[in-house]
Amino acid sequence: MYRQQILDHYKNPRNYGDLDSPTFTHVGENPMCGDTIEMDVVLDDPEQGEEAVIEQVAFQGDGCAISQASASMLSEELRGKTVAELEAMDRDDVTDLLGVDISPMRVKCAVLAEKVAQDGAEIFFGEREAEKTSTEE
Repeated sequence: MYRQQILDHYKNPRNYGDLDSPTFTHVGENPMCGDTIEMDVVLDDPEQGEEAVIEQVAFQGDGCAISQASASMLSEELRGKTVAELEAMDRDDVTDLLGVDISPMRVKCAVLAEKVAQDGAEIFFGEREAEKTSTEE
């Protein structure tokens, strides 16, 4: 059943595309698999910092079924969460969304979208240097 859900999100991604006026946009890649994800995020009130609420999320990119399904599922999951909740997410949260055991080699595919969204928020709020996210680190 969960594998069916991954295929559904891969073939019919939710929130695929870009947003007209995102609060921030960030791009990341997983060079090992060739995955690329670009995420657009709109915050309700960016001045609230970590308490700002995520109003909209969109993504675009190319890659394996795991990376694209994960980005699709995450784009639905993040709506209504605060930036602090986004920053507190870890790889277990994302792999739980997928609902299947992910091999160590595929974890980087699964967490790419999460890492892109987290890094994008940190860059927007001045907590890290602006650079492309990579799961190769």
